[in-house]
Amino acid sequence: MQRIELQIADIAPSGSSSGAYALVLQEVEGTRRLPIVIGGTEAQAIAIELEKMTPSRPLTHDLFRSFAHTFNIEVDEVVIYNLVEGIFFAKIHASHNGKSVEIDARTSDAVAIAVRFNCPIFCHDFILDQAGVSAEEAEAGQEEEDESLVDLDELTETTDAGSLTLDELQRQLKNALDREDYEKASRLRDEIHKREGQ
Repeated sequence: MQRIELQIADIAPSGSSSGAYALVLQEVEGTRRLPIVIGGTEAQAIAIELEKMTPSRPLTHDLFRSFAHTFNIEVDEVVIYNLVEGIFFAKIHASHNGKSVEIDARTSDAVAIAVRFNCPIFCHDFILDQAGVSAEEAEAGQEEEDESLVDLDELTETTDAGSLTLDELQRQLKNALDREDYEKASRLRDEIHKREGQ
């Protein structure tokens, strides 16, 4: 299983879930993007650190950093190691006095910790294969007009979704990426992969 290093490409409000955000991670040496839906609190925690803002009181992740530094605990890396039914699983790899440990964490919390410790973020290749949005998918159907697009949220699996062609789904994906609606893009990508037998 190959590990792929990721970097934060964007944090944007989720178009379809109130209060949710899309954390978009991108390959350091590539163009695939991995959209992950996270809560507003976690999005704020990541954004505050990326913008080098200092809150008046320490946030939870800042408290973790202070605790770790006080007791000489190093955070070495974060690894997104699994994806089950749309839920990402992550571990924080830390070390203390030569002993290494893995700590289970929500992906959003793991990324918030990673930015505070300036440590790398990795994921296994199969996760990007399943949930990544490639540059080729983003360019598919580029010449088609947006007015022919239908809202995926209004589709049902048994009727309307089944009536869309693969080209129509790819146009939907292109439109969602252009609007930075990564949550919708993720669902469209999953439907396209299902159609292609992946």
